[in-house]
Amino acid sequence: MTHRQILFVIFGLMAGMFLSSLDQTIVGTSMRTIADDLDGLALQAWVTTAYLITSTISTPIYGKLSDIFGRRPLFIIAIVIFLGGSVAAGFADSMYQLAIFRALQGLGAGGLMALPLAIMGDILAPRERAKYQGYFLAVFGVSSVIGPLIGGLLSGTPEILFLNGWRWVFLINLPIGLVALAIVMRFLHIPHTRRAARIDWWGAVTVVIGLVPLLLVAEKGRDWGWGSGYSIACYVVGALGIGAFILSEKLMGDDALIPLTLFKNATFRMATVIGVLVGFGMFGAMMTIPLYLQLVQGATPTESGFLMLPMILGLMIASIVSGQLISRTGQYGIFPKVGTGLMVLGFFWLTFLTADKPVIWVMIGMFFIGLGLGQLMQTLTIASQNSVGPKDIGVATSSSTFFRQIGGTLGVAVLFSVLFSRIPDTIAAAFSSRSVRDGIAVATADPDVLADPSNKQILGLLQNPTGLGTALDGDTSFLNGSDPRLAAPFLEGFSNATVTIYWVGLGVVLVAFILSFFLKATPLRAKSALQENADNEAALLAQTAADSAGALVTPGGGVGDALSGGQDGNPVDDRRPVRNDGDRGARQPNEHG
Repeated sequence: MTHRQILFVIFGLMAGMFLSSLDQTIVGTSMRTIADDLDGLALQAWVTTAYLITSTISTPIYGKLSDIFGRRPLFIIAIVIFLGGSVAAGFADSMYQLAIFRALQGLGAGGLMALPLAIMGDILAPRERAKYQGYFLAVFGVSSVIGPLIGGLLSGTPEILFLNGWRWVFLINLPIGLVALAIVMRFLHIPHTRRAARIDWWGAVTVVIGLVPLLLVAEKGRDWGWGSGYSIACYVVGALGIGAFILSEKLMGDDALIPLTLFKNATFRMATVIGVLVGFGMFGAMMTIPLYLQLVQGATPTESGFLMLPMILGLMIASIVSGQLISRTGQYGIFPKVGTGLMVLGFFWLTFLTADKPVIWVMIGMFFIGLGLGQLMQTLTIASQNSVGPKDIGVATSSSTFFRQIGGTLGVAVLFSVLFSRIPDTIAAAFSSRSVRDGIAVATADPDVLADPSNKQILGLLQNPTGLGTALDGDTSFLNGSDPRLAAPFLEGFSNATVTIYWVGLGVVLVAFILSFFLKATPLRAKSALQENADNEAALLAQTAADSAGALVTPGGGVGDALSGGQDGNPVDDRRPVRNDGDRGARQPNEHG
């Protein structure tokens, strides 16, 4: 494909990627406001997990179907489904409804996340891809910067056009999505040769049976009890589902949703494992840090969006620099090591957080995590794509994204479960602090504090200590404007519980750092999947022509009548040099024949 054709395709991909990346960032800073309005901060993990479950499960399905039917129709379907879920989420009346509609959004988001990377793998060689990734980084960077700001602005506005401001966090996807849909339908045209293949329906069903119960128990285990009947049932069903999925994939062979033969490649196998661990740390950090900034640091949703900029800045800097170096040298092996090492440093830094630490401390930790992620996200995908043949680009890309999303989904479910299971203990420990008790005693002796309406709910909690452990499970707006001495034990308790999360994240990315030294970085191919397919077809045609010509040679070495059709008795040369047309895949004679 020409540079101009590639740019048009990338233009269409950027529109869809902007839609999905904006949605991921715009919701994070709005979640506390949404949870307070719908009375369920402890249920916010359901909202996030539902989205991640469906987007995770649908990702390999999109990848496999796009290998069979083409990328364009699947990309358009993904946008339409995503927009339907966005509109529904904008009119949710409870956290449970919001979780269901976010799950519908996730069904579309799975395609929006996986297919652009697969299309890039089709049209660009792994080494060339870094030259064009600046366009995608611009989209990701802009959406990452303006997403939290728009989310904070919308959720911080009480009412917009007769609707709660936070509802526009979802409804804003509609105009953006319609523009993206128009651009994709106009510009996203790449050649595709449909190939016959079985659709792995059993694989799609069994992956749902295997994953959903395990993710469910990760979310609800602290309420049910990890050894309760419900939890045990989820363990058993999940294990059976995973076993059935592996059996199904083995029976389907190359037509499997995730062909098991991919894991015979050492590079793909190690890149996948590292991707799971990185996804765990990435989503855990991105979902817990905004909560910390708003609850402990007292930032508004808009302010917390600004405060997330160091992570985005680090991510963009590292992505651009690593991309250029990969393009120039063709080597990428150093970046997984450095990237995971910087993530380890970032999480270790955050383990020293306390409620009285300045916000700059959090921003430094975020910057290190961003620098690490910027070297990992694209590099691991390139490694996976480079390890397979052209016909498996889609399934390899979607599988890489799928396992990274698995890590992210587990990260959110597990880390939030750990967070809210730790909060009762850390709040109780905060109340046992002498300085906290003295501050509360002084505050409750002040008539102005007792008369202030902002302190009414928190004073009620102090008079009824049995509800202190679950005080942050629902509406946390009682902390807004309350006396700092009364809020201190809750802020300190939440801060200490959050530090536990960062210790868990540190352990996970430390394992990824160790494994990065075992990632075999194979040389990057110099041709795109489309180029390789064209070359393979040309070679096959040449071989077929050679075989046919050989069959027409008589045993005595004479040439048969088929090559002697000229009236003058000279053989007719029917060899036709061919070229591959990037748009139509047509084969035409050259100027000599």
